[in-house]
Amino acid sequence: MDIHLVSSIGSAEFTHLARSLSKSTIIGLDAEWKPVRSQRSAFPTVTLLQLACQLGDDSAGWDESVVFLLDLVSLPLPLIWELIRDVFVSPDILKLGFKFKQDLIYLSSTFRAQGCDLGFDKVEPYIDITHIYKLLQHKEGNKVSKNTKSLSAICEEILGLRLSKELQCSDWSQRPITEEQIRYAATDAHCLLGIFKTIQAKVIKEGHSCNNVEDQHQSDISLGLKNILEMPDSENKLVRTKFCNAVDIVHATASSEECERIAKGVEVIRKTKPMDESLWKIVRKYGEKLILQESDRTPKTSRKKGRRRPSVVCKEKQLDNYGDWQGPPPWDVSMGGDGRPKFLCDVMVEGLAKHLRCVGIDAAIPHSKKPEPRDLIDQANKEKRVLLTRDAKLLRHQYLIKNQIYRVNSLLKNEQLLEVIEVFQLKISEDQLMSRCTKCNGRFIQKPLTTEEAIEAAKGFQRIPSCLFDKNLEFWQCKDCNQLYWEGTQYHNAVQKFIDVCKLKE
Repeated sequence: MDIHLVSSIGSAEFTHLARSLSKSTIIGLDAEWKPVRSQRSAFPTVTLLQLACQLGDDSAGWDESVVFLLDLVSLPLPLIWELIRDVFVSPDILKLGFKFKQDLIYLSSTFRAQGCDLGFDKVEPYIDITHIYKLLQHKEGNKVSKNTKSLSAICEEILGLRLSKELQCSDWSQRPITEEQIRYAATDAHCLLGIFKTIQAKVIKEGHSCNNVEDQHQSDISLGLKNILEMPDSENKLVRTKFCNAVDIVHATASSEECERIAKGVEVIRKTKPMDESLWKIVRKYGEKLILQESDRTPKTSRKKGRRRPSVVCKEKQLDNYGDWQGPPPWDVSMGGDGRPKFLCDVMVEGLAKHLRCVGIDAAIPHSKKPEPRDLIDQANKEKRVLLTRDAKLLRHQYLIKNQIYRVNSLLKNEQLLEVIEVFQLKISEDQLMSRCTKCNGRFIQKPLTTEEAIEAAKGFQRIPSCLFDKNLEFWQCKDCNQLYWEGTQYHNAVQKFIDVCKLKE
């Protein structure tokens, strides 16, 4: 991705943003803010706005795009409000989003708090990715679930790319923004372009285009200026088609507020290139207007919920206590264990399992991809493991709480690793690093293999690069899955990484 962080209106990145917006045909929208855990009397403050711009004509690929991250903490919001508003309402730019209404509500509140009294009240033309995805699934005869699929699931299904949501709840108000946060934020907006491009190709191929669009378009051209001025919504495709080149005439006849409004609209329209006909047909059929009502201006609270809130808070505090570790772990000798630390990482902390394996700790994952809570605890009991999770809902099951379970508080894998080491007082040494198979959690054979032995063992199973044959390396094989490892550059980089993370030199 071509990513640009915009934090100053006097920067080259801001100039690049303004130029790109005037050349864009499709824009993917997303926003980030610091999560608010408690009951709120005001909306969260949006700190980052992502604009993934599809440049050029409609035939351009989604990889020919550029992503701008607007740092709303640093930028003067009153000075960029008009630019963003014009993008949101430009009839020549299709806006894409994933459940973007909530983002728009928070974004409008953020700008209003900084002196932009009008905020933002609409986005059009707009297509919600989840909406068009469901419509096409229904048309193709596929079973459509009542529950909305996540953006990650849709992205994996359509593009074959899996989105990591590890940083979704990170603190987006902190500055500077980390490289990981920049890539995460840019990817969420960028993938919208790829998903839409794939869906668009399918719509065109299968003939899901709007009927009679061409006839309606031709009949509209016969309308005169007087007819258009009398229409309730004059800033539409008709004005663009017939009067984009007649802005001076409109100015000359602007003797009323209505004409002034149209003149201003045409001036904005002239800054961008109109959509081509194929894209316009999809917009006519699947597009919508994202409009905020006055009721969207204030957070929704009710007396009923307000009365029930204390009991919820008490329950959350109770769950927090359950999440703290108490008593000896099941591998403790006094509990009938063998004294060797063992963990079971559920799907929410699956990345932590690989990190634990890299420092020599036995860390398994569930046997199935979507295990039931009872399956998790049965596996943990049978193998004398501590169940690690970030899912607070698991703590509501009393039979889980009475057994050994620990809720991980940290979001990032390195921090999660340090948290588990500290809580369970694990002793990590340098000779333990990379001593387990990161693929299956198995142990390595005791004696290393020679190059010849490794080549023989890898036949029909794993390819060993020929460049390693003359380096006199030692190869290690997992007892369980037979995966082969060797002490190359990746090995030494990984060892150094975990020496630094675990502060072993100190």
